[in-house]
Amino acid sequence: MSILEQAPEDRQPIQTYVMEYNEVMVREAIMRELSRGGQVYYVSNRVNDIDRVTLDLQKMVPEATIAYAHGQMDEKQLEEIMYDFIGRKIDVLVSTTIIETGLDISNVNTMIIQDADRLGLAQLYQLRGRIGRSSRTAYAFLMYKRDRMLREEAEKRLSAIREFTDLGSGYRIAMRDLEIRGAGSVLGKAQHGHMAECEVRLGVDAYMPETYIVNEAQKLDIYKKISEISSLDDCRDCEDELKDRFGDVPAPAANLLRIALIRSVAEKLDIVSINGYAGKITIKPAPKANVRVANIPAFLNRNRPNLSFVAKGEPVFEYTYRPSGITEKDEEILLATVEKLLSDFSDLLH
Repeated sequence: MSILEQAPEDRQPIQTYVMEYNEVMVREAIMRELSRGGQVYYVSNRVNDIDRVTLDLQKMVPEATIAYAHGQMDEKQLEEIMYDFIGRKIDVLVSTTIIETGLDISNVNTMIIQDADRLGLAQLYQLRGRIGRSSRTAYAFLMYKRDRMLREEAEKRLSAIREFTDLGSGYRIAMRDLEIRGAGSVLGKAQHGHMAECEVRLGVDAYMPETYIVNEAQKLDIYKKISEISSLDDCRDCEDELKDRFGDVPAPAANLLRIALIRSVAEKLDIVSINGYAGKITIKPAPKANVRVANIPAFLNRNRPNLSFVAKGEPVFEYTYRPSGITEKDEEILLATVEKLLSDFSDLLH
């Protein structure tokens, strides 16, 4: 293994700050960069509201010329915006994580990352590496929503990116990322680090096609993000990022996102396994699940005659239906049925 630890001549460490979102600080950071003739990256990784973010930023800093860019734009339009930015016709570029790789603009030496707690440690490191490409001191501001309680893992990621500011810290960042996530094991079931997951086995194609994400490192990063989905918002954010970076999401990848959300919901409902193949779905609650026994009849009635409860041995719920015989339609029926069952299952808990 080769490690590059010596920085190019005259390069300086990037000054990194982690803080709650603060409009005064955002304006001050932008104006400070503009005052020395520089430019700014403002990272907002949600395509559906990037235009609103840009408008709010323009009101905040009317002196600046601001534009936005994301991967779902027309190729020619995106190219024009990037040329204008490189030509210094744009002061602040509001962008999704498409700037993560490939850009090397020495005049951009301030970066503001909105909702930085939603990004992975390696991705934050890659993004921060887009600035500080000259002899000037560069500044990175990693911001999260006000009054938001950070998850422990997110807090560790932000602490790590703030700690490792020296040039050539990539290896130490990778080691800290491994420490935070856990290494898992090569053999056996513990392949997802520290996560104790509900086992979900459904008869659907769920994977990232090789032709969709060609770069293996990017694919692993996306798989990691999908494994961390814990809410519908997380799922939508991940889908937006895929569309932005790689284009329309193919069916197997969309199925993978839905299964990740199903697993997350199931874990919160004390379900240890969900299996679905050939017209039969079984849902197995944990032995100590807080199931309200009195509500089981109502749950069964809402899904009769397909749903039954088998109490012998380890209690399971079984749902049977007739497959359509069309693969894609079968997959949609299966996923939609599991999602509905989980929605109804929530009424069983105390």
